[in-house]
Amino acid sequence: MTDARKLKEHLWDRMADSPFMMLGLTGSGQHSEPLTVQLDEDQVDRLWFFIGKDNRLAGGGAAMGQFVSKGHDFFACFAGQARIDNDPAMIDKLWSTTVEAWFPGGKSDPNLALLRFDIDEAELWEADVSLTGKLKMLFGGKIRPGEEGSHARVETTAK
Repeated sequence: MTDARKLKEHLWDRMADSPFMMLGLTGSGQHSEPLTVQLDEDQVDRLWFFIGKDNRLAGGGAAMGQFVSKGHDFFACFAGQARIDNDPAMIDKLWSTTVEAWFPGGKSDPNLALLRFDIDEAELWEADVSLTGKLKMLFGGKIRPGEEGSHARVETTAK
């Protein structure tokens, strides 16, 4: 049986280790784009991204995000709402030298926007193939249920 709580704990650990994901507006007819996630441990089910005001995501709306961990053993798909939220306190809290590299005018750069993505639901997959499963893949055997890893559909990503 899948332990959704453990999957959620692994999600935040994996995102902290490799904070890159694809995000796109649903129904816009445009592709998703890679962005760097700004994680705030104080806020559940919310991801932040610094973007340019001229970015195609700046208009906000229904959005989907996809995440693949650095080790390619954890996957997540998020559905929710994206919108600009230029709260000065959040900009200060999430600001870093990495972000500053993209916005030469600093926190007062005229093109700076803070995109807030509120997660409504998520699907999480952890590819934790057993040793037996790995040997089967190596030699052409069939992976049976229970050997492939874990999967959960969750309404909150809170641990």
